[in-house]
Amino acid sequence: MAGGNREPGRTVTSKVLAVLEAFEKSRGALSLTEIAEGSGLPLSTTHRLVAELTDWGFLSRSATGRYQLGIRVWELAQNTGRQLREAARPFVQDLFSLTGETSQLAVRAGNEVLYIERIYGTKRVPRASRVGGRLPMHATAVGKVILAYEEEWVRDAYLHRELEQATAHTHTNPRRLAQELVQIREQGYATTLEEVRLGSCSIAVPVFHTKRIGAGLGLVLASAQSATMTRHLPVLRGVSAQIERATAHIPLESLLGLSRR
Repeated sequence: MAGGNREPGRTVTSKVLAVLEAFEKSRGALSLTEIAEGSGLPLSTTHRLVAELTDWGFLSRSATGRYQLGIRVWELAQNTGRQLREAARPFVQDLFSLTGETSQLAVRAGNEVLYIERIYGTKRVPRASRVGGRLPMHATAVGKVILAYEEEWVRDAYLHRELEQATAHTHTNPRRLAQELVQIREQGYATTLEEVRLGSCSIAVPVFHTKRIGAGLGLVLASAQSATMTRHLPVLRGVSAQIERATAHIPLESLLGLSRR
C-alpha cells in the first residue's frame, strides 16, 4: 500500500483532500483520531498531514487540541465564482431591498447548487444553506430552475440518480420531477414548498448568459407566504435581466470559476 495507508495506490493529494473532506462531513472541530477515522487514513499519516496543513493555515488547532478549518480555506474559497458574485452583488442587494425577503444567487456545481451570494432578511425563516453551502438541485427552487434549463443530457443524468429525500415534501419521483421541469421551462420560474426545510418556501428565475443557463436567482420566504410569492416575479425577472447584462462580456467558464461536471 502506497504510503502505508489502507488503500493501495492512494496519492498524497487524495490523502490531503480526504483530511479536508472530513471537516465537510462533520461541520465542527475534530480531534486527530476523528480526522483519521473520517478520512480513512492511519493515525500516523493523519498526524503528519494535519501538522503540515496547520502550518500552512488550512487548519487551526484550538487550546483543547481539536482542529477546525483555517482562514486560508476561507480566503481561497472567496475566489470561487468571484467574478459572478462581485458583478451580481449590487443586484442581489436590490432584490432584497425591493422585496424584504432573503435573496440568493446560486450556480450548478456537479449535481448540487452552490450558493455564491445570499442576503438574509430579518423575518424568521428556516435557513437551509449559506454562502458557500450546497444543496441538492431537485429540492430547491434555484436548483430546479437551473436544472430545467440545462442541456437535456444533464437533466437525464440527474433524473437517473438516487434523489435525496430532504423532507416528506421533497419531490423524488423521477417522472414527476421531469414533468415539473417541463412546466418550469414553460412558465419561466420554479417554486418549492417545504422541500428542503419545513417552514419555508422559495421561488426562483433563471439567469442566462449568452443564451445558456448561468445561475438561479431566488427568494426564500416563510411557508405562509407560498400562495402569494409569485407577486415577486416582476422584480426577480428584472434583476435577472440586469445581472445578465452586467456579465454578458465575461466568458461563462471564467464567470463561474468552478467545475460544472
